Formats: sequence, structure tokens, C-alpha cells
Amino acid sequence: MLAQIGPIRETHWGGFTIVTSDLTSKDTAWTSEALEPHNDNTYFSEAAGLQMLHLLSHTDGTGGASLFVDGFAAAQQLYASSPAHYHTLATIGIHAHSTGNEGVNIQPSDALPVLRHDYPSSHPSSLQQVRWNNADRAGLACPMSETEKWYEAASAFQAILLDPKNLFEIQLRPGTPVIFDNWRLLHGRTAFGGKRTVCGGYVAWDDYISRYRVSCYSEEERRAATISG
Repeated sequence: MLAQIGPIRETHWGGFTIVTSDLTSKDTAWTSEALEPHNDNTYFSEAAGLQMLHLLSHTDGTGGASLFVDGFAAAQQLYASSPAHYHTLATIGIHAHSTGNEGVNIQPSDALPVLRHDYPSSHPSSLQQVRWNNADRAGLACPMSETEKWYEAASAFQAILLDPKNLFEIQLRPGTPVIFDNWRLLHGRTAFGGKRTVCGGYVAWDDYISRYRVSCYSEEERRAATISG
């Protein structure tokens, strides 16, 4: 199903990945602990655009409900409550990493902000991507004098993400995968018991948009888009 949208993106986890709770890989996904809402691939210079998750089995236990939050809506709420906090998360870059497994030391080519826009801006109308993952976050790329205001802004954003009114919770079932926009939607899960196996994979943003244009636009519209964007 994922390959019909575009080429499955290879990462250090492989292509189509099997995730269990036995710490086969040194990553929080490979545990039974609750995961707060986050975006995947914040340690890549360009995070995958689409992500697919598919519950294969869950035996001898309960829990493990999937959580989803609209990151763009959360950013809009942050802007409404504090434009200054929004500006902070849109302009101060942070480093990220994936370094827990032997032979792997991945970091973005540059420190990137939590709220990334398609041109210099601090307004939700031009928001292009949310990059939020506390588990993979590293140091801030700012003077010490700006550190406190970043943490204040980050704390306010986290509170919005964890607000029950912004959370959509669903128990995935075998045979029903979920595919979502990793640049916009944050995902997480509740803690669980028993043995749980999930598979998943990624498609690069450009490959997804290519498939969308070919599927939804006429040839004339595609030609026009090469000029107008």
C-alpha cells in the first residue's frame, strides 16, 4: 500500500520496519512505555513526509492506543495565546540526534526550529512543518540569554499538545493501517502490556507530492505548476 504512493524511504531502521517492545533497537519506540505526541525523523535534515503504522498483533495485554494531534492547529493555538512564544519556536534552532545504536550517529546538517516556514515568517499562515520530538532533542543553537525563553515557549507548546481536547485517541486493529502527514500530525501511544508488534515505513515528501499531482491534476495543470509552483 505504501509503495503505491511512492518509494519507501530507507533509513537506518531499514525500509519497512518491524517494531516490538523488546529493545531490539535502542529507541523509545521499542519499549512498552507511553510515548508523548511527536514527529518522527527530527534527526534528519529532511523528515519523511508520509508515515504509515500498522498493528500486526497484540497479545496477552491491553493498552497501546494510538494518539494523534494536529500540529498546525496546536501551533495556531500557541500563536493565539502568545505570538512571542510562537516567534521563539519559529526562529531558534535546536539540534536533534539518533545515536543509541552501534554504528549510528545521525544529526541534521543544521539546527532547525520547531516551527518551520516556507519563507521567513512567524505566522501560522505560512507554517510548513512541525519538528517536535523531546526524545530525540539535543542542544539549542542560541545564546544562553535566549535559552530560558525557548524553554518557556516549548513548555507552552507541550501543554497544548497534551491538552485532552487536542488529542485524538484510537485503538488500531490488525488489517487497518494508518497513513498520515508527518510534517503536520504528531503521533504517540499509551503504555501497554503484553506483546505488541507494529510495522511501518516512510515516503519522502517530494515523492508523495509527485504522486498526488499525477493522480489529481491534469497534464495541463501539471505543466502550469512547473511555472507557477
